[in-house]
Amino acid sequence: MRRVSMATRNELVAAVAERYARSSRPERGRILDEFVAVTGHHRKHAMRLLRGSGAGPPARRGRRDRVYDAAMREALIVLWEASDRVCGKRLRPLLPVLVEVMERHGHLQLAPEVRVGVLAMSAATIDRQLREVRTADGGTPRRRTPPSAALRRSVPVRTFSDWGDPAPGFFEADLVWHSGPTARGSYVQTLVLTDIASGWTECAPLLVRQQVLVTEVLNEVRRVLPFPLLGFDTDNDTAFLNETVRDYCAAAGVAFTRCRPYRKNDQAHVEQKNGAVVRRIVGYRRFEGLEAAAALADLYRSVRLFVNFFQPSFKLAEKSRDGAVVRKRYHAPATPYQRLLEDPRVTEEIKAHLRRMASSLDPVRLLRDIRTAQQRLVEIADRTGTGEQAAPTQPTLEEFLKGLRTAWREGEVRPTAQPKPKAKRERRRPDPLVQVTAQLHDWFCASPWLTARELLARLQAELPDSYPEALLRTLQRRLKQWRGDAARQLVFGAGSEARARSDGEATGAPVAATGVADEATGMAG
Repeated sequence: MRRVSMATRNELVAAVAERYARSSRPERGRILDEFVAVTGHHRKHAMRLLRGSGAGPPARRGRRDRVYDAAMREALIVLWEASDRVCGKRLRPLLPVLVEVMERHGHLQLAPEVRVGVLAMSAATIDRQLREVRTADGGTPRRRTPPSAALRRSVPVRTFSDWGDPAPGFFEADLVWHSGPTARGSYVQTLVLTDIASGWTECAPLLVRQQVLVTEVLNEVRRVLPFPLLGFDTDNDTAFLNETVRDYCAAAGVAFTRCRPYRKNDQAHVEQKNGAVVRRIVGYRRFEGLEAAAALADLYRSVRLFVNFFQPSFKLAEKSRDGAVVRKRYHAPATPYQRLLEDPRVTEEIKAHLRRMASSLDPVRLLRDIRTAQQRLVEIADRTGTGEQAAPTQPTLEEFLKGLRTAWREGEVRPTAQPKPKAKRERRRPDPLVQVTAQLHDWFCASPWLTARELLARLQAELPDSYPEALLRTLQRRLKQWRGDAARQLVFGAGSEARARSDGEATGAPVAATGVADEATGMAG
């Protein structure tokens, strides 16, 4: 056990070391005995300290040379933006594919040493390199009639542990509401389907919540799926659990199952995609009407290809419990496309079709189309008037690719993730000075040096018992705005007249003349 502090020990070494070096052998033995008794060190360690080999604080290690330079970091930022900002663990297995695809389409030209350095980065290194560029980022719904007991008995229950290792084609399904802050009225919903084996995800908008529409949308999803739909597992929502959907699945040869009521863990695969895909891409705004549904459908056409071919995801390999501790082990991150190619249960015909699809896809073009569709959705959701608005301008691929280099500086780039701008607060009560605003403004123009109290006193003298002292603060705000209009017109000239007029219309005040601005300036001087 240490008997003295490190600072005290260093002081003892500094005081004794010189005398220890000049002493004879018997004298050094006595000095060493005293030093060991005081410090409690081992005798050999004390000898090294007094000889100078271990004295003083340890030398600071030199800084290692930088392995990844600025060019590699810049290339990594572009690839990270092109992957829609996935984490390092998901980006690491995607880098070889993404670099090859972007080079094939002419979006990226890396020097050999830069290419080798980027592909050699580990997941932890990727996160460290991207640390500085990451962003610092109503009513109660109506209770619907539950399905009948006979219908519930006709649809088997499947829990999370019952899945095992199914072949590709068994999907979990769920609905995501786009109701915004309130669930009143009719709004668009998204039908989400996630394959258990590969993680392949399909999204489709529902204009209204109707069981017949669910089967029609399911028909469209089956048409674009690269492999057959074998199983359809849903929650106990009445949009799914009804005779229409049950009979449709029976006629199509699709196994129809349901989870346990109020057990979302039974549908963990699709619940994860609700947040990681739909909410991340679409956001939380309210969408209603045919135009919003069409815009969502246009967005999902690009999202399905980008997510399934260029977005690696984790898949649970093993889960164990030791008391209160739950340990999970995952497979290496891979895209749904890669998992389908590696699955021996997928036919060679389907794999060839998937390879043809992948060879024609450009992730940068898909991401640009996603951003444009997101901007269109935001404009539809935030629209306040009824007039037609121009469609958002779509940048060229060269402009979009150039923007990926500096997009991280702007923070959150997804239009659907940015908050809705707050509307300017307007007057909520009738204007108490509406009858005399023009007269007060004329007095101000004639004598701009008058204060609000003097104007109010003059008004009370002409109209007694009509305008109490409580209106002083209202008149002070009005006077402040008139003086600001006059000063702005003086500084910016006649070009500011339209802006001053718009400000004056907000309060019902006329625009100050140029001569008044001169008088206001003289008053200020």
